[in-house]
Amino acid sequence: MKRDLNITSSAFKDGDMIPREYTADGQDISPPLTINNILSDGESIAVIMDDPDAPGGTFTHWMIWNISVKKNNIPKNISQTKKVGSLQGAKQGINDFGEIGYRGPAPPSGVHNYHFNVYILDKKINLPFDISKEDLKKEIKKHELQNSELIGKYTRE
Repeated sequence: MKRDLNITSSAFKDGDMIPREYTADGQDISPPLTINNILSDGESIAVIMDDPDAPGGTFTHWMIWNISVKKNNIPKNISQTKKVGSLQGAKQGINDFGEIGYRGPAPPSGVHNYHFNVYILDKKINLPFDISKEDLKKEIKKHELQNSELIGKYTRE
C-alpha cells in the first residue's frame, strides 16, 4: 500500500501565510520542512518551489535534490551553494532570479500561492546545478516513488 507523503513546516501551515522572515521582504531564507511517511525504498528527496501566480507564468524560487531520506527534517536557511554540505552534498539549481538556491516570495501585487513540491526518489540523480527545471522534472519522473506539496501564501499589501 502506498502511504501518503506528508510535508509540513514549523514556520507555516498548509494554505497559510509564509512569515516575512522567509520572503524577499525579510531575511530571504528557506523555511524549515519536515517530510514524513517516506516509503522504505526511497533514497533521496527533491524539492521544487514555484509561484504559479507570477505575472509572466510559473516562476521557480528553489530547486534542490539529492537530499538523503535520512534527513527528513530540512532545516531553515539552507546555504545558497551548488552543493549543500549540511545536507550531505545535496545539489541546488538555478532559480528564475538567475541565482543558486532559495529566493523567497516577492510578489509584485496581490496574494500569491507558493508551492513546495516534494518528491521521494528511488536513487540520487546525477545532474548539473545548471539543469533546467523541465529537465530536472523529467529525471524526477523516472525515479519518483512519492510526491506531495505544501502551499504557503504571501502578499506585500
